[in-house]
Amino acid sequence: MSATESAQPQDRNDSGFAAKDPPRRRRALAIVTAVFVLAALAWLLLWLFVFSTRESTDNAYVGGNLVGISAQVPGTVVAVLADNTEHVDAGQVLVRLDPTDADVRLRQARSALALAVRQVRGQTDSADGADAAVAARKVELQKAEADLKRHLPLVAAQAESPEIVQHLRDAVAGAQAALDTAQAQAKAAHAAIAGTDIADNPAVQQARANFRAAWVAAQRNTIVAPVSGYVAERSVQLGNSVAPGQALMSVVPLHNLWVDANFKENQLRHIRIGQPAKVTTDLYGGKVEYHGKVIGIGAGTGSVFSLLPAQNATGNWIKVVQRVPVRIALDDKELDRHPLRVGLSADVTVDISHDQGKVLAAGPAVPAAETTVYDRIASQADAEAAKVIEANLGTAGRSH
Repeated sequence: MSATESAQPQDRNDSGFAAKDPPRRRRALAIVTAVFVLAALAWLLLWLFVFSTRESTDNAYVGGNLVGISAQVPGTVVAVLADNTEHVDAGQVLVRLDPTDADVRLRQARSALALAVRQVRGQTDSADGADAAVAARKVELQKAEADLKRHLPLVAAQAESPEIVQHLRDAVAGAQAALDTAQAQAKAAHAAIAGTDIADNPAVQQARANFRAAWVAAQRNTIVAPVSGYVAERSVQLGNSVAPGQALMSVVPLHNLWVDANFKENQLRHIRIGQPAKVTTDLYGGKVEYHGKVIGIGAGTGSVFSLLPAQNATGNWIKVVQRVPVRIALDDKELDRHPLRVGLSADVTVDISHDQGKVLAAGPAVPAAETTVYDRIASQADAEAAKVIEANLGTAGRSH
């Protein structure tokens, strides 16, 4: 062996590989251990301050009111004034039916109401005539009694024959009978009109109710939108013969929408009414975030309300995690800026950091949905009936 070879350090083992450096190995293990510890610590912190304070699901869908438009009276469609995707306002005409039959019935009811008013006017006049007859019979009776009273002293003085006095007595009895008959007739005449004026007479009120029903039926040949929204599911066509209750189209208000988030049953432990929620949709992605709140938790799982509920009392039973719908109310202002459509899928995250609220919702403070469109029909019907009555009252519209 040469001197040079003997001077080189013996840093190789018998296999020819370099021996491992123990300090370097320890440093590598320490670094790996520190990375895992830091990752575990980061995960713990995330769980404590983030993941444990929220519940999320992507099984969520946008919901809204689907207002069905149907006919209230039978008829033939003569006009369709709104189509799918179009916006309509509350009270706007959507469909018109042929008004011919309804107009005939309305004219008949109008004539019947006018006739009833005139008949009650006649009864009022008859009652006034009966009262006049009673007054005349009273005068006749008083006259007969005065004649009898004047002739009685003459009979006592034998200055008058008894036959004349008897005739006078018969005249008094006849006058009394005539008065009784007149009073009975007056009572019968007043029975039909007593206690009410002409407009409030039962016969007039009955005719007025029939006119009101005919007027409302005639107005219902014009089918209007009960709420503002967008038309969908139009199935009505010109010439269709429609029946009451038949679906013609739907109106979907896109202003008051919500999200039904279907959480797993083990996610409901800390969800409470009033908790804030964040919603994103596939339509806009994560760039648009809606802020809502929990307003209610479903009364049962979806399987309970399905057409064919599950029958778990079987031999081959497999447990399936159930889901319960949680309703999330959305901000109307955010919906105006970024409109949604009913049925869109969504991702929902509920902040459960404060879980002391209610689990069960209280009674509704306001109606879930309300419209005043049909109130106009009733008020207009009453106004038209009042016009018909006033036109036929003449000068007899005083109380009796």
